[in-house]
This record gives sequence, C-alpha cells and structure tokens, in this order.
Amino acid sequence: MTATIAELAAGYRDGSRSPVEATQECLAAIASLDGRVGAWQAVYGDEARAAAEAAEVALDLAAGEPVGPFWGVPFALKDIVDVEGRVTTAGSAAWADRISPMTGTVARRLLEAGGILLGKTKTVEFAMGGWGTNQHMGTPWNPWDADVARTPGGSSSGSGAAVAAGMAPCAVGTDTGGSVRLPAALCGIVGLKTTEGLLPIDGIVPLSHTLDTPGPLARSVLDAALMFDAMLGTPPAEVERDWLAGAGRYGALRAAADGGLGGRRIGCLSDAERAGVEADQLAAYDAALEVLAGLGAELAVFDPPTSFEEMKNTRFLIVTAESYHYYGELMEDPSSKVDERVRARVLPGAGISASAYIEAMLRRRTDLAEFAAAFEGFDAMVTPTTPMLPMPVDEADETNTPALFTRAANFLALCSTTVPSGVSGPGLATGSPGGLPTSIQFMCRGGDETRSLSLAAAYEAARGAMPNPPLWAGG
Repeated sequence: MTATIAELAAGYRDGSRSPVEATQECLAAIASLDGRVGAWQAVYGDEARAAAEAAEVALDLAAGEPVGPFWGVPFALKDIVDVEGRVTTAGSAAWADRISPMTGTVARRLLEAGGILLGKTKTVEFAMGGWGTNQHMGTPWNPWDADVARTPGGSSSGSGAAVAAGMAPCAVGTDTGGSVRLPAALCGIVGLKTTEGLLPIDGIVPLSHTLDTPGPLARSVLDAALMFDAMLGTPPAEVERDWLAGAGRYGALRAAADGGLGGRRIGCLSDAERAGVEADQLAAYDAALEVLAGLGAELAVFDPPTSFEEMKNTRFLIVTAESYHYYGELMEDPSSKVDERVRARVLPGAGISASAYIEAMLRRRTDLAEFAAAFEGFDAMVTPTTPMLPMPVDEADETNTPALFTRAANFLALCSTTVPSGVSGPGLATGSPGGLPTSIQFMCRGGDETRSLSLAAAYEAARGAMPNPPLWAGG
C-alpha cells in the first residue's frame, strides 16, 4: 500500500521508511493495477529506482538536518508537463513522438525538492475536456467501480486515477476550467486549483494561456498543501520548519482542523443553482453543509452576479479562442489523428473574431469587479464540485461538461480546494450501485490558498476517513 506524503516524511525522519521502499511500492502497484486502470502514459521505472537510491543516500548524509517533507516522495506528472528529453504527447496521437525541449519550472521544482518522478499520466487531448475520455490514447478506468467503466474526470484523468488507486501518493494536474478538481472529485481525492499566475506555466503544453493553472492532486488536504509548497519552490527547510512547528500554512490547517470554523462566513448555493444538481450529489452537499455549520461556520446563500451556467458557457469563449490559436491548424486537417470530440470543441474557435475575443477579455474585468463586490464579507463559497457522480463512460454527453461549478473559479481568478464528502448510497442515482465518491469545493479569493486549504482541512477532519475504492493497490 502506498503511503501519503505526510506518512513518508514522518517515516523518513524516524527511519521506519525509505525512499527506495516507497518507490518500489509504487512501481509494484503500477505493475499490478495499471493493466486494468490505464492511468499511465509512460512509467520511468529504472530512473525512479535510481533517483530513490540517490534520495536515500542524501537522507543519510543529511544526518537529521531538514531536507523538506517532499524529499524522496514519488509523484506523477500529467503528460502535458515537459521533462527535457522525454516524450510529452499532451494526450495526442499526433504528438506521439514529440520530445520535450525543456523541463517545465513546476516539474523542476518538484525534482529539486527531492521528489521522485514515476512517470507521466494520461490526459484528455490538449487538456480540452472534462469527462476524462481520450479516443486514441485511452481513457483511464475510474477505480471506484470494478465492473463498469466510469468517467474519471478530466482533463487530468490519469493523475486522478493513479492517485485514487494508490499507484502514487500525488500527481500534478492542470486546471483551465476544472481539470484538477473534476478528476479529484470523480476519483474521490483532494485537488487544489491554484490562483492564476501563482505557479509558472512554462514547459506546460498550453490550452489557454489566460486561464491555465497547475495544481496538486493528493489523498489528503495536508498532502496537497505539502506538494503545493514544493510546486511554489518554497525552500525545503522553510517548509519543514513551518510543518514541524505548526506555523505558516500548516499551522492554519492544524488550527482549522482542531478548532473549528467559528467566525468563518461561507456562501452556499441558492435554490436556483441547486436545481442543476443530481439528487445523490445534492444529498451529500447538504450533509456537508450540516458538518460545516456544526464546526461553527456561518452559512449564507451567495448568488454570484453571473450564474454558474452562464460562466460555464458564454464565459468559456476565451478558452475556445486560445485553444484554436494553438491547435487550429492541426484540427482543421481532416487527416490528422486527433480525438474527434476534441476537434469539435476546438474548431468553433475559428469563428471567434478578434473583436469578440477582446470583448470577452474586457467583460472578464467587469465580472471580476462585480464578483469581488458581491463577495465582500464572505470567506469562501462552497459548492458541489460536480453536479453528478461518475457516470458510465458510454453515457457521458461529450457535447456537455461536468464543469458547471468549476469553470467559475478559473474565470474569476479564484483558488479552490476540492475534497471528498463521502460516498453515495445505492438507488439515489439512476444506475448507480452506490459507493461512488461525492465531493465539495471551497472557492476563495485569488491568493488565498491557505484559507481554502484550511477550510477543507477542517471539513476533512470532521468528515472522517474515506474508504478505499475497489481498485486499490492495498486491497
């Protein structure tokens, strides 16, 4: 069974764990499960073992000096993140032989923090899709149903499935309209959508340079915070000191988990917005609101000036225009081997004029100001992450998206943490066997990741332990 980041860091410190052992556990889990789950695009087994041996030597040489909690932690990269000399397909069969010219800054920071790269995980082609499907490169199997292929969420589909199945403690995803949070939600793990511009996007294959944001997927809020600091490039000794002393981000997480949410004002959905949520997800959402109220949070209905539906649709024009800029020529070529569903999403960008694009960018400024004014006095807004549970892949409407509630955070330059809220009971959703993950997200102002993570940590602690999915490395 693969350990969490926090468990590994504690085990390395007291000598009960080793990077070599942790890495081998991950590689064994991949060998055992990925033939079924199909989360990985490439596995770097020999290189990971060599890096683990080097990390172990460094730990011995450190002789008790702090090396940072990410040291010796195995991780995965979504296959749109460049590593120099490695193939980065971006989920496209047309790019099957594309060699990365550089290593992206986020990947480099994780390696410099001592992380051990296990390999690359699958993605929707060019990150353009929320269900997690890929026509040519393969759709990962959601680990929460051993019998039916269900949507893993996208576009960071392989990252979500790999972490959920216990094949890696954590993975990098990217989020343009929900692509970290959707797979985290549908695969029953934690995902952090970071603030626009906070993490560098160089060396990451673009979808929308305006809205693209990298972020961590992990099995706990604490793990997401630890990985986030490594992605920020925070010096390992500073993270270690704050973590051990209960200061900084980790002190806030601990205080929220231990002391509740008294004084926090949290916005919740209006009746109009609730109407779009399926019964099983809505029941889980209402139960989560009761937990938050029990922790002392003040809950109040928050109606955003622009509805979630409108932000999901008309406000996505920016992504459509920018994706066409990057991939229009490839998608216009009828002989190109691309996912036809992605082609259908990108090609409308050809009809977006420069005037319409500029108007959308200016409209965004207005929307940001209007939202900020309406959000005054609130610490966060909590919504279901998706309006539905993971559905059978063959029932997913590829002309629509599960990103009803997630796109708003990107458009409004917010940060957001998604955290599991439990598992469904049988019979609520048509065709649902029960035991499928539900989730909520805490959306906060841009730059307020610590608050978003702290609220999620308090809820996570009160919620209690989540079960493991049927397809789990330790099962």
